Amino acid sequence: ANADAFGSLRLSRRQALWAVQGIDDAPLPLFAAVGAVNRPEPAVSLPPAALGEDIADDYRSLRLSLKAHPVALLRDRLASEGYQPSDTLPSLTHGRRVKVAGLVITRQRPGSANGVIFITLEDERGVANLIVWSKVFDRFRRVVLSTSMIGVSGPVQREGTVIHVLAERLWDLDPLLGGLGADAVPARAADEARIEIRSRDFH
Repeated sequence: ANADAFGSLRLSRRQALWAVQGIDDAPLPLFAAVGAVNRPEPAVSLPPAALGEDIADDYRSLRLSLKAHPVALLRDRLASEGYQPSDTLPSLTHGRRVKVAGLVITRQRPGSANGVIFITLEDERGVANLIVWSKVFDRFRRVVLSTSMIGVSGPVQREGTVIHVLAERLWDLDPLLGGLGADAVPARAADEARIEIRSRDFH
């Protein structure tokens, strides 16, 4: 029910969760004595969940959603603040300044990178790869390490077909996710499996 797995039975997530709540392991003695537990429960009409709430619930239970990408629901707000979709990066020239935002799907700090951190952000159009130099990390340590959704500004770096954004400023955009109906969209399983940042590197 939490994973919205009853769609083929024409039950929404809310309807399925409501039905599950009505399943009792054992009747309470007081109500069993008066036969109350045998009375049918009256039908209820549950209001449909907002799309953002459904997507947030998908991420909580499955760590992904097939309904829409969370960033797509925030695109108008992000555009008003100057953030561009990730698929515009290939059209930008080397050195052009840009703002992008997305869910963090990987954080890496290879031992051979001299303290450089690589972050991959995902939005509804694709991914953006960030390079965070050690001096920038020192200023934005909390955002880099603990934020599920990041906004970043900096120049575009192009090397052939490889495109990065050199992070100069980073913003914690987790509060925007709260507007979708969840406290936060959790980190992806890929982030947990591929993270290469070790705590000892930051002490």
